[in-house]
Amino acid sequence: MTRLLMSLDAVGGVWRYALDLAQGLRARDCQVILAGFGPRPTAAQRDEAEAVGVLEWCDAPLDWMVSDADALRDVPREIAALARKHRADLLHLNLPGQAAGLDLDLPIIAVSHSCVATWFAAVKGCALPPDWQWQARLIRAGFDAADAVVAPSRAHADALTVCHGAIDRLQVVHNASTAPDRRLPSRPIVAAAGRWWDEGKDAATLDLAAARIAWPVRMAGPTSGDNGARVELRHAEETGPLPHRGTLALVQGAGIFVSPSLYEPFGLAVAEAARAAVPLVLSDIPTYRELWDGAALFFPPLDAAALAAAVNRLIADPALRVRLGDAAHRRAARYSLAAQVDAMAAIHDGVRARRPAGMEVR
Repeated sequence: MTRLLMSLDAVGGVWRYALDLAQGLRARDCQVILAGFGPRPTAAQRDEAEAVGVLEWCDAPLDWMVSDADALRDVPREIAALARKHRADLLHLNLPGQAAGLDLDLPIIAVSHSCVATWFAAVKGCALPPDWQWQARLIRAGFDAADAVVAPSRAHADALTVCHGAIDRLQVVHNASTAPDRRLPSRPIVAAAGRWWDEGKDAATLDLAAARIAWPVRMAGPTSGDNGARVELRHAEETGPLPHRGTLALVQGAGIFVSPSLYEPFGLAVAEAARAAVPLVLSDIPTYRELWDGAALFFPPLDAAALAAAVNRLIADPALRVRLGDAAHRRAARYSLAAQVDAMAAIHDGVRARRPAGMEVR
């Protein structure tokens, strides 16, 4: 049996990714030890995680929640201690910077779900400010320490190389949705989901568009973050944070799903809507073009008028909604857990073959 140590956090999309992947790997005789960092999970999250693997929570923070590298000095020690405790064969780290400074004789896979350098490039149109440069150095060190680096889309992989330079052993494995594959009776609402306090999700454009859209627009997710960021909605209906099943019910029961994001390495909520054949209206960013071209309506990022026009076009044309919903449903089949597990298991096997694991901490 392979013993895989996988890092995760409880505040972002990595949580869903890690638990789904852990569940899929269990069927391949893999024991997953989940190493949590950052704010602690809720009791419900803890129960969910312990149903698929061993959960250990560390005291060290997440890199994007601190102001300097010194705050992360305990990360290598905590990972090494857990690897030793559970006799891990392999590390699967969902923040590449966590691979930096590790002195373990173990193969390492570093997965980039997002990074501050690519976020700044997409959202602000600029390089990292000087006081954030330590983040770029940390991420680069993590890439260099890893035996394989994984991105969830080709668009994100390309953005990583633009911001960080050439990355050896960089591969693309699409994320997966395990949302129910079902078609629900649709309601005359427009749904959207995200961490709306994040500028990269562009709540402002959707909120402005909501004033011109014929159906109610409901935005699920938090409007304030632990980092102090906040957004105010004036025209859309704010649901606030919902449990995952509540978000799924809203998204999969909507007549139309919208994502106005400026920055998405993958965009799991889009795949969840598509699995229910909900027609998609998406910002025209590289990730969405890569994943959903031919299966969605696109609008120019930051253009509230164009967004409203695209949504109203769908509202006025039920036949087009059906055609686009069917196209989205067919496309979503590509992003299955089985495909993701197959690809990740092949990477795990490959790095172990190239660098057989030992358990000596140097």
